[in-house]
Amino acid sequence: MTADTFHLVVVSAGASDPSSTKMLADRAAQRVTSLARERGHDVRVSVIEIRELLPELPQALSSQFMGPKFRAAIDTLVDADGIIAAAPVYKAGASAAFTGFLQVLDNDLLIGKPVILAATAGTARHALVVDEEMRSLFAYLRTLPVPTGLFAAPEDFSSTALTARISRAAQELVLLMESGFARAVRGDTWGAYQHEYGSAGGTELGIDLSSDLMRLATGGSHRADQG
Repeated sequence: MTADTFHLVVVSAGASDPSSTKMLADRAAQRVTSLARERGHDVRVSVIEIRELLPELPQALSSQFMGPKFRAAIDTLVDADGIIAAAPVYKAGASAAFTGFLQVLDNDLLIGKPVILAATAGTARHALVVDEEMRSLFAYLRTLPVPTGLFAAPEDFSSTALTARISRAAQELVLLMESGFARAVRGDTWGAYQHEYGSAGGTELGIDLSSDLMRLATGGSHRADQG
């Protein structure tokens, strides 16, 4: 096995400093780094703190204009070999800052990149958010989430079970980074994908309201019936 230098990017939506979300992400990053080095690889770690991007988020969402911090974050993600994405959970969903950040990215920016999904909450009632919400979001972005998701309520941080899950997720991420799949996709077939910033929001302005189908959908009559 040839030694590589991997670029690991931690994306944290923790609302405070320090935050339990960033603590969980840091533990995962430390374990990834340790396991990768045991296998002969160097690891360079970059951190994207979404709360630092919040002043630029409204304009990015409304007009897809990226401010300097957003552009720096995008450049960091482009170069990532692996990602740890961590979000706090509010009312059974990942934070709006976390989902808003992802919604303004090029839909294919993260394609093929391996990701550890992680979430924290004040109660274990939110434990399914990682697999029910975050995993589907990252599937839409066509990333490769590792099989083991990470969730931590306050009582979990001192548990051996969380430590074991972190190790398992880290091992899965290292193996996926070693595969080189994301870089191969980017190098060989990148031009074959449709690249768009933002979600499909706003495309309703391009709907042809005069078509027969739209006339029927809005309660009008088919042209053939008119006259």
